Amino acid sequence: MNVAVIGAGSWGTALAQVAAANGHDVRLWARRPEVAEAVNSAHRNPDYLKDADLSPRIWATPSVEEALVGADAVISVTPSKYVRATAEQLAPVAPASMPIVVCSKGVEVGTGLVPTQVFEELLGNPQRIAALSGPNHAEEIVHGVAAGTVVASESAETAEFFQKLLASETFRVYTSDDVIGVELCAAFKNVIAIAVGVAYGLGYGDNTAAMLMTRGQAEMSRLVAAAGGNPMTCMGLAGTGDLIATCMSRHSRNRMFGEALAAGETLEAYETRRHMVVEGAQACRTLDALSKKYQVELPITDVVRSMVWEGAAPREVADSLAARSLKPEFY
Repeated sequence: MNVAVIGAGSWGTALAQVAAANGHDVRLWARRPEVAEAVNSAHRNPDYLKDADLSPRIWATPSVEEALVGADAVISVTPSKYVRATAEQLAPVAPASMPIVVCSKGVEVGTGLVPTQVFEELLGNPQRIAALSGPNHAEEIVHGVAAGTVVASESAETAEFFQKLLASETFRVYTSDDVIGVELCAAFKNVIAIAVGVAYGLGYGDNTAAMLMTRGQAEMSRLVAAAGGNPMTCMGLAGTGDLIATCMSRHSRNRMFGEALAAGETLEAYETRRHMVVEGAQACRTLDALSKKYQVELPITDVVRSMVWEGAAPREVADSLAARSLKPEFY
């Protein structure tokens, strides 16, 4: 098939490689013309995953319209804060029946919508839209290191379409009908990874990290259930799987940002230095809106937001969490 991949960051580049390795012809949209030129001439992305030799089946373009010419499917892979702008660009050129899988992770500021909901609002036909999420560090996926992911859609046919398009011996793709559950897990795990990074940065150990991950998953499951999702989704690849990878991996920008935050670095300085968006920094703000909407308590999310956006001191925040009243583990 002909596949359009919208976004030439690390994850978009890795998914383009996955699709090309499966025999599909890929048109990769890159915002900057010089990136597209480098991909086409040297078969390398000069900004992300620089050590990966990209398939000659991948052809890059700075034009969204050109990327969609003759496409049978769209894989949208842009940072969550650009999801609406991406959907607006696709709306005039993507046919109403074209399958689209959204790989952004987060919740939109102001509306509280997850990425697939933004796409549904602007492009219609939710039956052709899916979400993809899982423990998928691009640095490993692009080199064919074994991994698994989940594709969720209201339509079993759409989920199975993308399962067949992307699945391989090294990239196992599972299906789900719990779109909201998968999307909220994707947003949550980045927030908890920042908390884990802060803990390590302050000198805490693996026991502390495990506690934060487990209690973070409890927050995750409470909100997923309140929003109409299946709490069991939080035990799957989009929940536990991605939580483990994002909190513990050396590739995790969210965990690394947490460590930098504990050392006094600001979000702006970190993103400038790393040339990457810290999705958890946005998610800790937007999840607050859902917390209020569904009246669900999210204490770890709250303290991460206070550190990132309100200047709270990490050591004082850690002390405030430790001082919380004790309660039953499951409630």
